[in-house]
Amino acid sequence: IFTRTEVACWVGGSPQRQFGLVKRALASGEIVHVRRGLYCLAAKYLREKVDPLVLAQRIYGPSYVSLETALSYHGWIPEAVYAITSAALDRSREFNTPLGHFSFTRVPQKTFYTQVTRVEKGAGGSVLLASPLKALADYVYVHKQDWNSAHPVVESLRVDESLLGSVDTNTIEDLLANYPSLRVRRFLKGLRKDLKR
Repeated sequence: IFTRTEVACWVGGSPQRQFGLVKRALASGEIVHVRRGLYCLAAKYLREKVDPLVLAQRIYGPSYVSLETALSYHGWIPEAVYAITSAALDRSREFNTPLGHFSFTRVPQKTFYTQVTRVEKGAGGSVLLASPLKALADYVYVHKQDWNSAHPVVESLRVDESLLGSVDTNTIEDLLANYPSLRVRRFLKGLRKDLKR
């Protein structure tokens, strides 16, 4: 995965020469255009497939993988997820690319990266990933869910109750302090009450 700026560093010469090189590589199918200024090598030149989670970080940022994608990654929801969903600091955007559909939704928070960790992936890539509870909080915000207990999480998303039971008090308090959204705060307080935390 690389940008036009990186091409300029590798190739040198005039911008016209660099543009011509990229244009020829696209025409011959050696590289794939992901979005404006972002490319990746064609599959036949890769030792391993491009990880869509790593690609999401390069498509639009600042962002972190969250919502259904993070819940699926952590094994909290049973369904396969076909679009990569992320929370973004800036305005919401969607990108249909040859490598999949990527959705970025603005989620207002006091500290954007609270309960987000960096996960190292293959081929030197990494991804910023929401914790399961943060992904749930983002889900409530984005989908405007009026949830005030654990019940709809179990019923609607089919999250196993034992997984919810593994959430600790500090995680809930950390997120309560982070979200200005009344909807998210009501959900987290209801969850804390259900879990008797």
